[in-house]
Amino acid sequence: MLTLYGTSKARPFRVLWMLEELGLKFTHKALEPRSDDAFRLSPLGKVPVLEVDGEAITDSAAILTYLADREGRMTAAAGTVARAQQDAVTHMVLDDMDALLWMAAKNTFIWPEGERVPEVKTGLRSEFSRNVDRLMVRKRGDYLMGDALTVPDILAVHCGLWAGRAGFDVGNADFAAYLERASARPAFERAMAYS
Repeated sequence: MLTLYGTSKARPFRVLWMLEELGLKFTHKALEPRSDDAFRLSPLGKVPVLEVDGEAITDSAAILTYLADREGRMTAAAGTVARAQQDAVTHMVLDDMDALLWMAAKNTFIWPEGERVPEVKTGLRSEFSRNVDRLMVRKRGDYLMGDALTVPDILAVHCGLWAGRAGFDVGNADFAAYLERASARPAFERAMAYS
């Protein structure tokens, strides 16, 4: 039994999309981060949390990897060179895209006003744009690892859409086409319907 906790806002959307791509049956429970219930499921009070047979898995990247490995789809096999290359791209997206967006969010609305440094966002936007260019150089087909959607695509597309909402002007035409292609997938559209 799979139960996903979190709203379709932010990182829980990644897991909703993967579950829809894999065609898995699951229960979805909308849950806000840092709520009492979120802290009961995760020591940091973060979402998403995927409960599998009573065990909680936290962190969207860990959940995506677990689901892909469990189903043997949307991933290269563990222990292969292809998997190491996929993991390298996954970590690039997390380090060079997700982390920059998270830092911008902290300096926009998460941290108390007295702790925010809004000026840092200028550098974060520039670095994000450069990192998108580097990611597109690594792209091996319609998707990052070739012609099939994999774990790093879920992460990169989510980051790309998040960047657009955060006012990051990326300006890479290949990346824009990639985002459009991925977000036109039926599973993406089904995942968007969750609250």
